[in-house]
Amino acid sequence: MRLLIVEDEPKAGDYLRKGLMESGFVTDLARTGPDGLNLAIEQNYDLILLDVMLPGIDGWEVLRQLREKKETPVLFLTSRDEVSDRVKGLELGADDYLIKPFAFMELLARVRTLLRRSPLREADTMSVGELEIDVLKRRVIRQGERIELTAKEFALLHLLVRRKGEVLSRSLIASQVWDMNFDSDTNVVDVAMRRLRAKVDDRFDKKLVHTVRGMGYVFEERD
Repeated sequence: MRLLIVEDEPKAGDYLRKGLMESGFVTDLARTGPDGLNLAIEQNYDLILLDVMLPGIDGWEVLRQLREKKETPVLFLTSRDEVSDRVKGLELGADDYLIKPFAFMELLARVRTLLRRSPLREADTMSVGELEIDVLKRRVIRQGERIELTAKEFALLHLLVRRKGEVLSRSLIASQVWDMNFDSDTNVVDVAMRRLRAKVDDRFDKKLVHTVRGMGYVFEERD
């Protein structure tokens, strides 16, 4: 699932982004109101985490303009704890309101709850052939055997399964899983793919991860 954080405080934004990515989410970060609004409108997100006090335009205005175009779920993150502020956010179309400071585990629980409510949310479980993924529990099973993956390996597999049948370029994989621009001198994607294959493919007869020469990788069941 893909999330957007709109937070101008550098440490808070970086902390949230790191924690959510380690929890298996593809996460973008904007540090101003205009940048956040532009990303929220131009890209498709499953959930937006939105601060109220932002440079450029505040979170209230970001939400107001967003609601003219999209119904993406929004979780407000703010130190403003007045009842009138919470009511204002909810009336503008926010789906939840979390007051700073908060524990990351509470944030994660709220995020997962909102994603479960969303009619457009991704399925909790996914499968390709004999491979099954429990997205919420971050559990991978093939032929009844549980496969242990690192956070990055799970994020990589999750991306491949979500886009099964599509040829994914190395640059797209690098941007989605590592949030980095792909450098042709860097073999991080190929190394990670070899490690993933060793866990999900090598011991099984039917292979699911396939290299498309000169283009990238595709995840699919073949006869």
